[in-house]
Amino acid sequence: MTHPGPAHVTPLSPEWIERVRAREPEALGEFFDRYVDLVHGVARRLTGDRERAEDLVQEVFTKVLRAAPTLDPARDPAPWLVGVTTNAFRDRWRSTAGRIERHGASLDDDSALRERLASPEAGPVDAFVAGERARRVQEAIAALPEGLRTLIQLHDYAGWGHDRIATALGITHDAARKRYSRALAVLRGELEDLA
Repeated sequence: MTHPGPAHVTPLSPEWIERVRAREPEALGEFFDRYVDLVHGVARRLTGDRERAEDLVQEVFTKVLRAAPTLDPARDPAPWLVGVTTNAFRDRWRSTAGRIERHGASLDDDSALRERLASPEAGPVDAFVAGERARRVQEAIAALPEGLRTLIQLHDYAGWGHDRIATALGITHDAARKRYSRALAVLRGELEDLA
């Protein structure tokens, strides 16, 4: 399965969402087909790894199946899916399994060694600092109020422009731009010591 990355997603009609809510197999299949690239693109940006992203996609769509009856047919589910993906990633990141996954590379996987040899200036300290920065950024994004967090997720992780965000959230283009700027300002304030 190839995933070209987060693309513009045409939302399903309210009638289709009703069918998803009823868990009709055809509607669930269409829902998956329509949104899998978006979820995979966000998961790939969060995990930085194709296999982990695919695992996360499976987890997200399992959650979608359970939550299907709660979908609002009047709203585009894309922002909700980005939030579910981010929350699933955060939960996995905090879990014991996630810590083991991040710190324990497989003995058969020599990519980390190859990467280190290819880039001699990037030593263990650099790798630790980069990992610590990534952890701090993820925590700061997770701590944002939901409305601001959603804007960061849609713009920076899903790759959406302000027009698409405005349409999905039912706000004006200017409001989307201003809220995104405010979200970045809050995030910047939380991460001042990393600069």
